[in-house]
Amino acid sequence: MHQMPEQGRAWPELKSEMIERGGGDAKWRDGKTAVYVFNAGEDVAAVQKEAYTLYMSENGLGPLAFPSLKQMEEEVVQMGLSLLHAPEGAAGTITSGGTDSITMAVKAARDHARAEKGLEAKANLVAPYSAHPAFDKAAMLMDIEVRRIPVAGDLLSDVEAMAEAVDGQTIMLVGSAPSFPYGLIDHITALGDLAVERNLWLHVDACVGGYIAPFVRMNGADIPPFDFEVNGVHSMSADLHKYGYCAKGASTVLFRSQDLHQHMVFDCNDWPGGRMITPTLAGTRPGGAISAAWAVMNYLGVDGYREKHRQVTESREAVEAGVRQLGFEVLGEPKLGIIAFTHPEADVFTVYRNMYRKGWFTSLTTEPPALHLMLSPFHHGVVDGYLADLKSSLEAAGDEKAEGFEARYS
Repeated sequence: MHQMPEQGRAWPELKSEMIERGGGDAKWRDGKTAVYVFNAGEDVAAVQKEAYTLYMSENGLGPLAFPSLKQMEEEVVQMGLSLLHAPEGAAGTITSGGTDSITMAVKAARDHARAEKGLEAKANLVAPYSAHPAFDKAAMLMDIEVRRIPVAGDLLSDVEAMAEAVDGQTIMLVGSAPSFPYGLIDHITALGDLAVERNLWLHVDACVGGYIAPFVRMNGADIPPFDFEVNGVHSMSADLHKYGYCAKGASTVLFRSQDLHQHMVFDCNDWPGGRMITPTLAGTRPGGAISAAWAVMNYLGVDGYREKHRQVTESREAVEAGVRQLGFEVLGEPKLGIIAFTHPEADVFTVYRNMYRKGWFTSLTTEPPALHLMLSPFHHGVVDGYLADLKSSLEAAGDEKAEGFEARYS
């Protein structure tokens, strides 16, 4: 068991060791990582770091003590609501990440169903198979059944099948904008119609897309309705630390009205410390995550985000064209920053291993087997290198397959 040292060590020595330990980590600063990190450039990183440290000791738990954080959080939330076509009276909160946002939305939907519909039996939520596992996490915490419905042939939500899965205990419908595995935006308008028809809560998981899709649309892309402009959308999750390029961990959970938002809040009074009201599961909330989000959003502004996301979509289009030339098939019609592509003959898992050996740390999907990229502005300058390595990795996979065939049957 690792023991705490009896005597402390000098910071320069510790810093050197920390840097050395990071030597084996994914090379995201070189653009060789297309998952986990969203690299918008050194200027944005500098704003993140300095803004975070300005408020790193302050606590979002205490708005009376730190009205500055309260004001910054309110302004960040209002910017998100405005981008996502929220109506007058909409509300929201900054959370620690997408899982936190989704958990709080599920909690709000459950409590809303209890208050408005008298729900007493075990609740369920209905989601496409492609929905994020955060819904399963939330359901495990609250003893809610998750009904995952196979996606349609276009890899999008099968709304008719989801409608058949709904019953009197359904508290939530789920749609993704986009889904993480495929980078495709579900049929949110049709889900909204279903939600209105059945008087159901529709949550749109825009953790990946919430802070990119509005700007990609501004840049001229045909982005289908996916947010509060769709009647029936009750809540949304949108991550600031993804395509908002803010410091981790920061997300937003947004609600169509203040009344819906109130079902998320915890109000506890039965203990010696007095009444405690917290908007999220967490008590302490890092002030640095709030201040960094406010700073980055104001630093970039609409024009800055449009330019960063232009670089992302141009990178995706270049990858899309390049992988098709290599014989890959792109899954669906991606419009944002995620792209997944499979191959009719090659073993994509072997290709992935070959790319990993070349220093690329990306992702995979399993159904169907496909390579998966979540692109950042920094990738605009490394696409050619990625495609060159992909070509050689694909060729090597073919050679390995041929050698295995010969060894088996010779």
